Amino acid sequence: MSSGPPLPPAAYAASLAGFAEMTVHRLLALLRRVTPEQAFAIAAGEDLPPPGSLVERVLGHHRRGPGIVAAWAASARARPPGQVWERCCELGIEVSVIGEAAHPPVLADDLLPVPVLFSCGDRSLLLGRRVAVVGTRNATVSGRLLARSFGSDLARAGVHVVSGLARGIDGAARTGMLHEWRARGAVPGLGRPVAVVASGLDVVYPREHAELWRHVAETGLLLGEVPPGAAPLPHRFPLRNRMIAALAEVVVVVESRERGGSLVTARLAAERSVPVMAVPGNVASRASSGANALLRDGAAPAIDVTDILVALELDHLRLGPPPAESRTPPRPDDLEVLAACAEQPRTMGDLAELLRRPLIEVAMALARLEQLGWLHQSDGWFEALRCPRS
Repeated sequence: MSSGPPLPPAAYAASLAGFAEMTVHRLLALLRRVTPEQAFAIAAGEDLPPPGSLVERVLGHHRRGPGIVAAWAASARARPPGQVWERCCELGIEVSVIGEAAHPPVLADDLLPVPVLFSCGDRSLLLGRRVAVVGTRNATVSGRLLARSFGSDLARAGVHVVSGLARGIDGAARTGMLHEWRARGAVPGLGRPVAVVASGLDVVYPREHAELWRHVAETGLLLGEVPPGAAPLPHRFPLRNRMIAALAEVVVVVESRERGGSLVTARLAAERSVPVMAVPGNVASRASSGANALLRDGAAPAIDVTDILVALELDHLRLGPPPAESRTPPRPDDLEVLAACAEQPRTMGDLAELLRRPLIEVAMALARLEQLGWLHQSDGWFEALRCPRS
């Protein structure tokens, strides 16, 4: 027996949240009807639920066979509450349990409530205006730039942006907020990032987003429902998506393929009566097929940030002037090349044929425009950039 101070109830709940075979429904069944200490004892096999109780019926303690019982007993030995709690304290992670006053009502009252919440940052952001910006990991250059623009403009409007910190659209929206933060500093009223992740808050995924991860924890709010050290297992991503949907007042899908997590988030938002918006895209582009399907099915279009602010009834806010153009203007004889690439991505051969200009002349124009930051080239296709690369 430890001679130290008694552990808080949240320590037992934090440990339970990382048990193997511990689903959200099973954890809710425990924590809604017994204390976290009792719940841990039941799951660890140190105690039994009252015969005939709802806890016993939901958990099926005696009828599920040895698999779950053994998995929970092993988890209890591997992650004792004191050890899990010590790690949370080391990392500055706040833990709240459903039923506690500190547990955010927006997540406690959800269709599928969050039983245990882990966070780093400012939970008061959940009281502000919030928009989720989501989309495909395999985003186009224009899609990433638009998501980045949304992140920056929403921040200037005082709207907090919720995302999953994934590659592609999620990361681009977060980068836009980071750019705004660096440009303006911690000015009052600036929107801040809220990120929901599918792993422990100390397990950065994807790894290349380590800087964004730190930025969110330091300036905004980083959320998850599994304890430190937990890996981003596949089944945890749909649960993350339902948290994003629950936290948002509006969900904006920038780009989405015909399947993917952003469409799951949109469906979960619709189930919660959260408005869904989508950015119209090229009907021939696979990156926009899911977003276009949402529009066909009744989602509102999001052409620019004003559309989003109208949905939030914040369109009267002044966003301030747009960032000053920092690129050197193109040469006059390069403008028609840029205009053609702004219509749609084109190859060098396409441009030479379309503009009836020599191939070497087109190649030199493309090189100049790309060097100045007006074009981006990917696999031989040239696409106009709406704003400067950083």
